[in-house]
Amino acid sequence: MARPVTLVTFVLPSTLRHWIGHQTEVKVFAVAASDDDLPTLGGALDTLRRTHPSLEEHLRDEYGSLRRHIGIFVCGENARRIGGLDCALPPGAEVYVLPALS
Repeated sequence: MARPVTLVTFVLPSTLRHWIGHQTEVKVFAVAASDDDLPTLGGALDTLRRTHPSLEEHLRDEYGSLRRHIGIFVCGENARRIGGLDCALPPGAEVYVLPALS
């Protein structure tokens, strides 16, 4: 049996678009860790690291955690409130990345 895969669209603010050729979004595939799991935000970021390493460095810190000054919303929900890197991604998930306002 094949592990579940979903296409994920990361929608980026203008401050991060430099790292992807000034595009507004980047699409990657997230692959589940096993046949019984769903793809996760962490899995999507792992793929993003392979395709756009400079961008991914701005989203996660040196420990692999989401950076404090970045807000990530999965299908309109704050990722930190729905499991962080372990939150499941539905098919065709849209992930909005926003700089924190302080």
